[in-house]
Amino acid sequence: MSKLILFNKPYRVLSQFTDKEGRHTLADFIKIKDIYAAGRLDYDSEGLLLLTDDGHLQSLISHPKYKLKKTYWAQVEGLVTKRHCDALIKGVELKDGYAAAVNCRPIDPPAIWHREPPIRVRKTVEDSWIELTISEGRNRQVRRMTASVGLPTLRLVRAQIGSLPIGDLLPGDTRIHKGTSAKGILDNLLKG
Repeated sequence: MSKLILFNKPYRVLSQFTDKEGRHTLADFIKIKDIYAAGRLDYDSEGLLLLTDDGHLQSLISHPKYKLKKTYWAQVEGLVTKRHCDALIKGVELKDGYAAAVNCRPIDPPAIWHREPPIRVRKTVEDSWIELTISEGRNRQVRRMTASVGLPTLRLVRAQIGSLPIGDLLPGDTRIHKGTSAKGILDNLLKG
């Protein structure tokens, strides 16, 4: 039986278990032995990260051919409009190629945890929130996509991977999702 762990990765934590520079890592929060991150989440991003004890499942979740959907909530500089979302769904050109969102919509600020340190507030620049779903995972992709349409990202939270939402997990918390097999778990994730 494969084990899948859902983890709410806090801000400024690496998506790995060791770091030669002394930064916070997964080892500061997760004491389960012999598990590995299935994918990554940037050091300055927060939210849902999946880990597993099954190397085959890890590679299935991470493999681009499955186009596993990932949904993000981004607090951005500026006011998100339908025009911004239409452009992101149509696709934008990034330095490493074309990138398009699967879904996009302006949202009210989500009811989530307070971040330390908080986002810098500028009285002269409004901010808003956007929900963006992508099916690939290039380095800093969501941040680069929002910036390309004039909405620099201030805060980025991964809210869902496939069919698994972050739910009520607080930063640093884990939840074990038990499945029968690597393929069974992947099939369930792809339903999202």
